[in-house]
Amino acid sequence: MKNLTLILFSLFTSVSFCQQIVTGTVTDESGAPLPFVNIIEKGTSTGTTSDEQGNYTIAVDANATLIFSFVGFETQEIVVGTLEKIDVVLSGGEILSTIVVVGSRSPKRTATDTPVAIDIIDMQEIITKSGKVEINELLQYTAPSFNANKQSGSDGADHIDPATLRGLGPDQTLVLINGKRRHSSSLINVFGTRGRGNSGTDLNAIPASAIKRIEILRDGAAAQYGSDAIAGVINIVLKNNVNKLTGSISYGAYNTNAKGDFPNGTPNTDGNRLDTNNDGNRLADDKSFDGGSVKITANYGAEIGEDGFINFTTEYISKNKTLRPGFDFRRGFGEAAIDGFNFFANTVIPISKKTEFYAFGGRNYRDTDAFAFTRNGGERVVSEIFPNGFTPRITSNIIDNSVSAGIRTETSDNWKIDINNTWGKNNFHYFIQGTLNASLLASSPTDFDAGGHSLSQNTLSLDFSKYYPNTLKGLNIAFGAEYRTENFIIFAGEEGSYATYDINGRPIIDPATQVQPIFTDPDSGATTPRPGGSQGFPGYSPANEVDRSRSNISIYTDAEFDITDSFLLGAAARFEDYSDFGSTINGKLSFRIKATDDINIRGSVSTGFRAPSLAQIYYNLRFTDFQGGTASETLLSANNSPVTASFGIEALQEETAINAAIGTTASFGKFTATIDGYFINVKDRIVLTGTFAAPQIPNVNEAQFFANGVDTETVGLDIILSWKESYNFGNLSATLAGNVNNMYIKSVNTDLDESIFFGEREKAFLLASAPESKFSFNANYSKDKFNAGIGLTRFSEIVLIDFADTEDIYGAKITADLNLGYKLSDAFKLTIGGNNITNEYPDQQNDGETEAGGYWDAVQMGFGGAYYYARLDFNF
Repeated sequence: MKNLTLILFSLFTSVSFCQQIVTGTVTDESGAPLPFVNIIEKGTSTGTTSDEQGNYTIAVDANATLIFSFVGFETQEIVVGTLEKIDVVLSGGEILSTIVVVGSRSPKRTATDTPVAIDIIDMQEIITKSGKVEINELLQYTAPSFNANKQSGSDGADHIDPATLRGLGPDQTLVLINGKRRHSSSLINVFGTRGRGNSGTDLNAIPASAIKRIEILRDGAAAQYGSDAIAGVINIVLKNNVNKLTGSISYGAYNTNAKGDFPNGTPNTDGNRLDTNNDGNRLADDKSFDGGSVKITANYGAEIGEDGFINFTTEYISKNKTLRPGFDFRRGFGEAAIDGFNFFANTVIPISKKTEFYAFGGRNYRDTDAFAFTRNGGERVVSEIFPNGFTPRITSNIIDNSVSAGIRTETSDNWKIDINNTWGKNNFHYFIQGTLNASLLASSPTDFDAGGHSLSQNTLSLDFSKYYPNTLKGLNIAFGAEYRTENFIIFAGEEGSYATYDINGRPIIDPATQVQPIFTDPDSGATTPRPGGSQGFPGYSPANEVDRSRSNISIYTDAEFDITDSFLLGAAARFEDYSDFGSTINGKLSFRIKATDDINIRGSVSTGFRAPSLAQIYYNLRFTDFQGGTASETLLSANNSPVTASFGIEALQEETAINAAIGTTASFGKFTATIDGYFINVKDRIVLTGTFAAPQIPNVNEAQFFANGVDTETVGLDIILSWKESYNFGNLSATLAGNVNNMYIKSVNTDLDESIFFGEREKAFLLASAPESKFSFNANYSKDKFNAGIGLTRFSEIVLIDFADTEDIYGAKITADLNLGYKLSDAFKLTIGGNNITNEYPDQQNDGETEAGGYWDAVQMGFGGAYYYARLDFNF
């Protein structure tokens, strides 16, 4: 027995001494921890995964080799030897296999593993290989179903770009930051080719250099996240890297030589540029470039304790106007000028081993400047001030503030609890310059404070979740509640911006006793009253002022069941109750089947809703609408107004939706693919109606309204194919991303004259929110210090109806982007390139009846032309 004991002891100790414990952390190239990386002892079944902070521990045999793998990153093999601590940095972009925050509350779900379609966009990878300076521009050429471009002559939409997902409204996509709801813009879009009658989230208020990645959930998610998530969800994940200063300095400009056959004297016919100054005269010069843009960014992070951090980002941008050919009534056609400054911060502060405080937020300030329509003469021009007419400028100060703070903790039985409060406010203040109030005649000022609007939102949330690894093949459950308040304000401008004055310079209160100044046509002798208010954009008056609030409370539950190793089932339900229009319940079912180790099949079906925004209910303004060059005074009447009711327009109700999707994901070595078909049925979409004759309203020709006007049906397909490989001569990668999107108007919901309520022109604008197809091909090459990339984007045909009720057809177009980069040293990298290097424009329209008064509408790639840039990135 004694000998047997000695033999067993000897065997035990020899086995024990052959094992060693290895610990470490797995990070990406930016220093961010990578959770759930697979770590296998080569040639055995021994393995583990890194935790949510990238840490791991594994017991291995002596002289073992560890394999670290994470799809989307280069696999590494490391010989352990005598090492007890091995920290690993995996190289590669954050593509389809990154652990996602949006769309699934499970801590182990990747983009190819989810039951719904999700795009993962590595912002650092894209920013350093692109000259695009704003998030909307970056996403326009990266995400297949995302569409945005610059407007002109669209009042506030010249300053905040409307963006859409899958062709639905800007307000039908929910935006999150670090998984928390982002507030909306206070701007309601009245003009332009996209987002008419909608108010969305201003993505450009978030500095691109503060973003680690963007997750785009391309699926209805109102049952998971609440109102606004009919088209999908965009989640912005902020940077969390530390001990590194990164940033960039870039400059770029547009080629002014617009393609087209323009009449003599129109800008850019021979490479010369004709500008417009404040007195309406055209000035010729020999500039070949305009729209010069300077952008300076910096990002730095510092450690707090063992696992905490604070990360700061600052961003400055200055962009000049562009000017492109326009008709005589639109001499200032082009993109707005912008001067802006961004500051953002993201922090996590450990309180204990399993509890942490987190906060993020920032401030965005923009000073913008855009041309309105030209006043060439008549009752709107005072010759003593502007003898040759004038082109007013709509300028604005936009301030966007936000802060989100909360505490995350994990209980002893693995329940994760998150309590959070997120507040945000968008303030939009108009100032009109180079203008006048014609009723004040020669005594009129030439600039006015025109007032503005603001929207604030505050969301208090409490979330619980727990992952059960041993229930079925894995079960994640989550539930929680939210309480949100919103406040919408319209504040008045100075009196001269909105008032009409009598011949004695007093505001007209009683038209029966006060005489309005008259303009007499020198040729015909006809007389016309001089209009009041600031030309270009009349200010908000005390009669327009609004200060309205509402609240809503919601309760949700969400679960994902790994029924077997190959079958996942998800379910979600949400109840919401609004203080101003009632309650709603929505649900969602989803599934994912692993057909093979490399192929997944996924699908979902859900109901959704979107509450009418406070702006859609209460916004009101009297403005000058130029229709084919002819000015018309128009009243946009608030939905709760007696005027609106008198026209037969009903009170706004929620939009409702049914979403369905089916798709597949595949991963074969270096090749990944996702193909997803979708169906979206939306009832009672809120739209901006056409204009009704309104002779009964003083000083107004027409009136229009917000209404639950149409039912739409959208059928589409998203395709993303991605490949990368390393060779002796360098690294190659290629991506093909495409969206096919067909929207149909199923019905117009009115008993009024449909041709006026929502006629062919309004229908065309709604259907043109996205091209029927958009495909992008991007190829990249890198070797040592050099990299190069080319991108091709094809936009399908778009058809609009102009003011003459004729079709404006914009044929399919292809644009090309090119970038060349060289790493000058470990700290500096230089990139030069061009966007739309072939200088493509939409097809020219010549009848002067376009929406914006130029030779093109704001469609496809826009009307800026070729853009060339240089960028210096630094990293210390």
